[in-house]
Amino acid sequence: MSQTSLPLSTTPGPVTPRSRAARVSLTALQVVLGLFYAFASALPKLIAHPSATEAFDKLGWGHTGMYIIGALELAGGIALLIPLLDSVAAMALSALMVGAFIVNVTVVHGPYVATPLILMLPLGLIAWARRGHTAELVRLVRLRTGRRV
Repeated sequence: MSQTSLPLSTTPGPVTPRSRAARVSLTALQVVLGLFYAFASALPKLIAHPSATEAFDKLGWGHTGMYIIGALELAGGIALLIPLLDSVAAMALSALMVGAFIVNVTVVHGPYVATPLILMLPLGLIAWARRGHTAELVRLVRLRTGRRV
């Protein structure tokens, strides 16, 4: 089989109305989370909105830390919208949310301590449901680098 004819779909079996509805719902969830991370979470950090700069100054991370976290959130939000990267993006954003939870509990003590945990639930669902995309990505990387599959 040539590299151009590799199947990208890892969905086994027939498509039923229930499985189609589940896939559409999951895709809608990915779009909502991707837009949330790109615009509501990353954008204030990347444009140095006063609310974001105040929070990062309180942490002692300054503008550099704010821009790094903002860039990671933007990259994760965009990657959630790319089928081959969605599962990896969900896992990476979950790891970022673990860090956010730890910082909120130990340093910030703010009213939004549970927000990262709440966001981890749909991210975990996406990572699990789209895990076939991660396997496909690993397979394609191995083919591209010449490693044995």
